[in-house]
Parts: sequence; C-alpha cells; structure tokens
Amino acid sequence: MNHLAGGVWPTMVTPFTEAGTIDYDALERAVEWYIEKGVDGLFAVCQSSEMFHLSLEERVELAAFVKRKAAGRVPVIASGHIADTFEDQVIELQALADTGVDALVLITNRLAAENESDDRWTSRLEKLLLELPADLPLGFYECPYPYKRLITPELLRWCANTGRFHFLKDTSCDIASIQAKLQAVKGTSLSIYNANSATLLETLKLGVQGYSGVMANFHPELYGWLTKNWQQLPEQAEALEDLLSIMSLIEKQLYPVNAKYHLMLEGVFNTMYGRSKDHRAFTATNQLEVEQLRRISQAAALRYGL
Repeated sequence: MNHLAGGVWPTMVTPFTEAGTIDYDALERAVEWYIEKGVDGLFAVCQSSEMFHLSLEERVELAAFVKRKAAGRVPVIASGHIADTFEDQVIELQALADTGVDALVLITNRLAAENESDDRWTSRLEKLLLELPADLPLGFYECPYPYKRLITPELLRWCANTGRFHFLKDTSCDIASIQAKLQAVKGTSLSIYNANSATLLETLKLGVQGYSGVMANFHPELYGWLTKNWQQLPEQAEALEDLLSIMSLIEKQLYPVNAKYHLMLEGVFNTMYGRSKDHRAFTATNQLEVEQLRRISQAAALRYGL
C-alpha cells in the first residue's frame, strides 16, 4: 500500500449549515482547496471532523462524499467507529469500509477501556480483523478523546506483522516514543505520521513518513514543503519548522471553530458552526489572531516559493 505513504494528510473539519446539517457544497470546495494546496491524502472522518457528534449515516456519507470528490487524485482514509460495544463497532466499520475509502483507520481507545490491559486490546483487535475485508488496508489513530491510548512499540510491531496495517497517526508528541515505534515497524509496510508540529522535523529525520494533524487545515502547503524539502534544504527547513511550531499554538484556541473561521477567510466555508464546540465562544480577538496567522502563513508561502 505504498500509494498511501508519505506527505501531508489533513484531519478534515466538517462544514455545517446554519440549520445544523452538513454543508456538502462547502465540503466540495474544501476537497478542492486541500488538493490545490498540494496535500498527499485526506483523513476524512476523524475527531477534527466531529465524528463523535455525527450519526453513522452522516459519517458514512461524509467518507463516501470525500472519496467521490477526490476521485483518484489523492487517497482518502476514514475512521468513524465511535460505539462502545464490539457489535456496534463492527456495524460502523463495515459501513465505512463499503464507502470505498483507501484505508480504514481504527481508533486505539475503542478497542479497550482505559483500565483494560493490552492483552484485552489485542484479543478484541484479533476478533475485529475477522469481521473486516481482508484486502482493505487498515490504520490506527491515537485519538485523544474520550481518552488517549498510545500503542506500545511491541504492540505496534505485532500489528505491523499482520500485514494489514499501513498507517499510524501518532499523537504521543514525543520524539523518543516515535523513535521506538519506528524501530519496531522497520521493514514492514506500516508508515507513521506525526500529528505534532514541534517534533515533526526531528521525526522526519528519524523516518516518519509525514504529517497528519490539525494545522494542515490552516497551511497544508507549508507542511508539504517541509516534508518534501527537509533533506535538500536543511537550514530553510529548520527555519520553517520553528515557524510552524509556534504557529501551531493556535490549536489551543477554540478548535475546530478556528479552523472553520480560517476556511471562511479562504472562501471555502460559509459558517463557523459546529457540534463539538459553540462558535459563539469564538471571540473577536480569537478571530483577529486567526487573521494574523493567515497573513504570516501567506508571507511564509511566498518566501518558500509556494
């Protein structure tokens, strides 16, 4: 599954109408915007997409729509199994598999409760693998909600050795942890993507395949430049990494509302509406900060010839 390897994979945010339904016109514009910005793939249904606040029907339609609109130009992956029970998760995952996405991404915290062991996690995963199409590439997402379950290097090696897993969105934000995972999956088809800006350049040097994080909703082209040019242009890459790291502090604002506001400025979204956060809490000062970030991003893009 090398066609999934490498580069920038935005965790897509979902546009809503003022009536609270998914705005598919805006979503179509978003797909075009990401592709124009040079992304390498799209992560269509994830926490950024507010998947915990979408019905199964909405999650399935979201994945199918993005896959259809990306139309072979970039691969599309999706998560979206949010249920607590094994039986309900099987139904969710089979429905998402039927959308034709290029890979199905399993949420690590759905396979065991916070107080349950890795053995319990593994036995549930083995059972789940029997229920999913054997030819469908799979991935993992260390989703922080409702609790963050990081995969140990040993467990990741076991998963990689099944031959079915090709993608990990790592949210450890820790270079040593990522290095241990990279070592564990060496020689397998599993690629690791870092979700964290501050550690990205160092982990690219260690062998991480790319970036899959929330800041690709703001300036994916800058992450694209970094993932493609860090070896040939190390000094410029370091300067860009410094900038990306500081700019990523905007994540601490009201996300994903701030990303939606940015996409409004880009002429992509019509509203900041969402289900996971109240857009009315996004202050005039917050808006100003996003406008300032956008100007800094545009200046950087010019500087890097984008």
